[in-house]
Order: sequence, then C-alpha cells, then structure tokens
Amino acid sequence: MNYQETTNWMFNQLPMYQLQGASAYKKDLTNAHLLVNHLDNPQKNINCIHVAGTNGKGSTSHMLASILQEAGYKVGLYTSPHLKDFRERIKINGIEISEEFVCDFINQNKVFFESNDMSFFEMTVGLAFDYFAKEKVDIALVEVGMGGRLDATNVIIPLVSVITNIGLDHTQFLGNTLEAIAYEKAGIIKTKIPVIIGEYTDETKAVFLAKAKENHSEIYFASDLIQEPLTSDLIGDYQVHNTKTVLQTVTIINSQKEFKISEANVKLGLLNVVKNTGLEGRWQQLGEFPKIICDTAHNKNGLEIIMKQIQKEKFDTLHIILGAVNDKDLDEILPLFPSDAIYYFCKPNIPRGLDSQILKEKATQFGLTGKVYNSVSESYTKALQNASKSDFIFIGGSTFVVAEIL
Repeated sequence: MNYQETTNWMFNQLPMYQLQGASAYKKDLTNAHLLVNHLDNPQKNINCIHVAGTNGKGSTSHMLASILQEAGYKVGLYTSPHLKDFRERIKINGIEISEEFVCDFINQNKVFFESNDMSFFEMTVGLAFDYFAKEKVDIALVEVGMGGRLDATNVIIPLVSVITNIGLDHTQFLGNTLEAIAYEKAGIIKTKIPVIIGEYTDETKAVFLAKAKENHSEIYFASDLIQEPLTSDLIGDYQVHNTKTVLQTVTIINSQKEFKISEANVKLGLLNVVKNTGLEGRWQQLGEFPKIICDTAHNKNGLEIIMKQIQKEKFDTLHIILGAVNDKDLDEILPLFPSDAIYYFCKPNIPRGLDSQILKEKATQFGLTGKVYNSVSESYTKALQNASKSDFIFIGGSTFVVAEIL
C-alpha cells in the first residue's frame, strides 16, 4: 500500500476516536501492552516526558520540545489529533515522520493489528514509539490522547509526568466531576517519578496529592510559581499558565544529570515554538484586515478563555464560524458565546460532525443567530464577503473546523 492507501486503511478499518467517538474507546491497557511487547518494547529505550490534561497539553508539549531542541537535543514529539496530515502526530525536531516509515510499519504489522483488533490510536502510539527508538531520540514528548490512566500512551515510565489542568470534557468516559476526571489524569503518575501539576482546584489538588503520596512521587504545583513572564510566539492569554508548567518541567529535567538546558535555551525555545515544531491552531492569526483568528479550543474551560480574549479585541462586528462534533455538550458550551455576533453554522466533514441545522436550532435557544452553510469552507467564504476591514472573524468550536480552514 502507498501512503494514501495506508492512512485510508488506518482511518477506515480500525476505530478512531476523533472520527467515530465512543466505539473507539478501550477500557483497559491490555491491547497497549500486547502491542509494545509485539514491538519488543521500544518505549523502554526512550527518555520521555508524559503530558496529560484537559487543555494546554499540546501547547505545553510543543513548548518543551522547542526548548529541548534549542538545547541541542534530538527531540521526538507525539501529539494528537492532527489538523491536515496524519504525520503531524509524530515528529523529530519539528520534521514529520516519513511516508515511507509509516507505510513500512503498517505493512509489517498489519496482520498483528487485524488479528488483535488494535485501535487507530493504539497502533499510532506503537508507530511513534518504534520510530523514536529506531531514530535514537534523546528525549520524547508524549501527549496523552484522552484521560491518562487507560490511555494507550500509559505504558511508558517517563522522566517526569505533567498534568496541565482539569476541566469537564469527555465526561462520558472520564466521569462528570472534576475529582473523577483528575483521578483519570492522575493515572499517569508513576512510582517515584516526579509530577508537575499546571493548574488545580481544591477538589483536584486533593486527588493529585493522594496519588503522588501513594506512589512516593515528588509533586510540584507550577501555578504557584512567582516569576517574571517570558515571551512566547504562542499568543493567547492561556499560554501564561502553560509557560509556568513548562518552566517547572525544565527545572526538574535539568536536575537529572543527562540534561542541561540554559536560560537562553528556554527563552529562544519559547520564542520559536512554531518555527521549531510547526504547531498550528492556537490563537493563530490568519488575516489582519479583518483580523481573523482560529483556535482549536472545544470544551468549556478552553472556550471560556477564548471568549474572554475576544472581548479584549477592538472591532466593529464579530463574525463567528462555528461547528461542533455530535457528542459535544452544547448546553455547556453555547452559553459561553456572545449573542451580539453573526454566526456561520457549519458541519465538520467527519462522521462525528454535528449537523449544522441542529447546531443552529440549539444555538437559537441561547440567543445566537446566524445562517447554516453546507461546509466549513462555504461559511468561511461568506464571512470574508460580509466582514469589513474593521471587523473580527473567529473560527472554532472544534479542532476539525480549524483543520478544514488551515
């Protein structure tokens, strides 16, 4: 199979949570352990930083990767989901895995995947570990897909575990309280491995402290750091929290004898995240007159921050291109959106995409008015036609809406 045929097979034949939802969720790590054993446990040959959290784990992982690259290390980066090309998920020093490696890995292990009912995410994790081990990376940033305790990435023993924050998302899998979700995320805390918590509440702090004590793990609360703010090329108010988490992580990594990261590496790394890693979709500006911003925030915590940031902008009229997936709790997120904007309702082009007419009808209940469009691109074209140079266009609601624009 060529690359296109290989990725089509991966997307279509095996469950993929991003596209299909609940049917792709696995309730234990049996398959993940089976997979890495089949691959001769490549994860045991990689220094890792494990990153979980409701929001910010992507930005945090990319910031850390950029800093480590500036320090001269060969850095693996595993994240999800991708925006345009599957290979975005697996990079070394900002360069995507080759099409050839993807094809060879799938072709060599296809019979095993089929006979053991491996999910899309499980085999992608196996691919990343195999690639990083064979390429002999110095360190790899491994981002959790969902949750932590039962995530396929949770077969690694990292140098440090990072939990950015806790919010209500994927509640049908992780629980509908902050404590329950914190428990799932805390599942990445390993025996005697330090853990860094980015943000916490009273409810979640108790969960983290208990898990760290149980595992004899040193625990650090990054949000308690008092520091001079450092500038990053990742703009957006929420990056302040992520930067604190990153700095605390660097401090811990620096205390481990094989790594040396200078203040200059940190400053340059934060200033060159996009250049070094290729990260997209985080308060990303696509145009100036009118100002056009897209952001992949898609849950209550993330969207609250985004809406506050939009309010700080100066514009005449706000245009919002909005799409969602069909398992999103609209009663939770739609009240966050301003009623004085013009809405362009659209459906992401994936099986999980929510019908735009349904989205509009639900949005109307919260005073949000606009028109329905047949596609994300059509809604974007119409917004550009309608907006004056002094207006503001925001694109979001779903990672997949942003992906189609980019």
